[in-house]
Amino acid sequence: MSRKISVRTGSDNIFRDLGFSEAEAQEALAKSELIHAIARTIGKRGLTQIEAAKRCRTDQPTLSKVLRGRMESVTIDKLASWLTALGRDVEIRVGSSVRKTPGRLVARAA
Repeated sequence: MSRKISVRTGSDNIFRDLGFSEAEAQEALAKSELIHAIARTIGKRGLTQIEAAKRCRTDQPTLSKVLRGRMESVTIDKLASWLTALGRDVEIRVGSSVRKTPGRLVARAA
């Protein structure tokens, strides 16, 4: 007995696919990219979460919570400051074209 499974192709943003509003989906995806860059940086530098938290001027439980995906308690500017504290450069670029529709928020780690 076989059942048909409904399959739908997702977009480039998992948060949009999960039903977040467009603005919430863009912000969540940007935060997740920055959090991923923080996790990679901590790993590359061989830091413990306690050492990384001290450099980021936060506590280890907060850093751990964010690294596990609890991003509602942290802002994009806080994540950017953590990256710079860990020795990474963060660049914010505003596109040159002006749209009639809302712009978009994108974060990409190098």
